[in-house]
Amino acid sequence: MTYGKDVRRALREPTRELRRAIPGVYEGYAGLHDAVMARGALDQRTKELIALAVAVSEQCDGCIAAHAKAAVYHGVEPQEAAEAIGVTFLLNGGPATVYGARAYAAFLEYYEERAQRHS
Repeated sequence: MTYGKDVRRALREPTRELRRAIPGVYEGYAGLHDAVMARGALDQRTKELIALAVAVSEQCDGCIAAHAKAAVYHGVEPQEAAEAIGVTFLLNGGPATVYGARAYAAFLEYYEERAQRHS
């Protein structure tokens, strides 16, 4: 199992079903997402690093997969991702070492895919 594509693939249909049931809620959440992730005093890559670290802290595989992919898209490098994940160890201890490893694996999955497309 990968912690990026496989997780996103597994969540795709259940998410679609729920989105059909509560479209207004999803629209509201999408608006919140766009407002939060818009460039401001912090750039999008910094915000994605924060989101990835919070995803580890919250032990959310779907969030990890989504923000690992977005971090790669916004130009985050592996060492930056590793260090952001490392901060979660300080505040979350042992569980962060498990979900941090998942997050780094997901990040590298997308990072390597991007590198292959650009070579």
